[in-house]
Amino acid sequence: MNTAILELREKLDAALAAAQSVAELDGLKVEYLGKKGSVTALLKNMGKLSDEEKKSFGREVNELKDYAAEKIAEKAAALAAAELARELDAVETFDISLPPVLDRGSFHPVTLVQRRCEAVFRSMGFQVEDYSEIVTDYECFESLNIPPFHPARDMQDTYYLDNGQLLKTQTSAAQNAIYKKYKDALINEGKPIKAVFPGRCFRNEATDACHENTFFQMEGVMVGKDISIANLIYSMKTMLSEVFENYGLKVRLRPGFFPFVEPGFELDISCQICGGEGCPSCKHSGWLELCPCGMIHPNVLREGGIDPDVYTGFAFGLGLTRLAMMKYGVKDIRDLNSGSLVAMSQFTEDK
Repeated sequence: MNTAILELREKLDAALAAAQSVAELDGLKVEYLGKKGSVTALLKNMGKLSDEEKKSFGREVNELKDYAAEKIAEKAAALAAAELARELDAVETFDISLPPVLDRGSFHPVTLVQRRCEAVFRSMGFQVEDYSEIVTDYECFESLNIPPFHPARDMQDTYYLDNGQLLKTQTSAAQNAIYKKYKDALINEGKPIKAVFPGRCFRNEATDACHENTFFQMEGVMVGKDISIANLIYSMKTMLSEVFENYGLKVRLRPGFFPFVEPGFELDISCQICGGEGCPSCKHSGWLELCPCGMIHPNVLREGGIDPDVYTGFAFGLGLTRLAMMKYGVKDIRDLNSGSLVAMSQFTEDK
C-alpha cells in the first residue's frame, strides 16, 4: 500500500478511536471524505505517476474512501448505542407495587353522556347493544331503504374501503341486525323490540363548530303492536330531561326526510350554550339539531323479517357528541376529538 495512503488510514483510525460525539464524527467525515478532504487531496499527486502506477494508486484511494465511510458509520452506530444505554440507565425504576393514582383523570364527556343515556334507556326496558364500525353497503344503506344510486346517499360523504366495505356513516347500520336478532321473540312471544346501540360514525365532511368528520351517535328502536309517535316523543323527552336534569327543557319536532322512517322528524333542543339567543354552536338559530327520528319505514321492517301490516315502530339517531356539547357547555365540537387535557380536564364530576 502506498505510504501516504497508509499514513492517512492510520491517522483516521486514531481520530475515530478518540471521537466521543456525533459532532466530532461529522467533522471527520468532512475532513476525510469532503470535496476538499484528505482522501480527495491524495488524487492531486496522480499527475506525477506512470499509467500503471495511476491504476494501482487510484484503486487504493477508492479502497481508503470506502474504508473511511464504513468506519465512520460503525462509529456513529456505536455512539448511538452508548447514548441509548446512558439514557436507559438514567431512567428511574418503576415500582409496580405502588398503588395507582386514580384522581388524575376522568371519563371523556361523550362517555359520561353515553353512560347516562344507557342508564335511562335501561330503566325503560331497552337493551344496550354494540355493533361494528366497519360495515357493508347493505347494512349501511340497502337494508335501510337506500338502494344503490339513491339520491339520499349524497347526504352522507362516505369513507369506502378497498375491500368494498365502509366506515359506517350512521348507527342505523345496525338496525337490520337488531330486527333479525329479536324478531322471533317479538313474533312468537309478543315481546316488543326495545334496543339502543351507541357507536362511532364517520363522514368525510368539512368541520366547523358544530360538525366533525368523526362523531358518536346512539341509535334506538322500538317495535311492537300499536307503537306510535307518542311513544317516540315520550322516550325522547324522558331521556333528555334526565340527562340535562331539566324537566322544563324546550324541544321541538319538525318534518325531516330520512329514507328509513316515514313520517320523519328532526328533534331539536334549545341551545344550552347561548340559552336560545343564537351562537356559532347552533348556527345562530337558538336551536340545535340533536335527534333525527320517525316511524320505521315498512320496507325497513320487511327487510328485517317483520311484517309491517302487523307491527309498527319508531327509530331515532341521537347525536351523543352534540348532546355532550350541550350538557357540558362545549362551544366547539372539535374540542371533543382534540385530545387536549386542558379542554377535557374540567369534566370530572362523574368518574
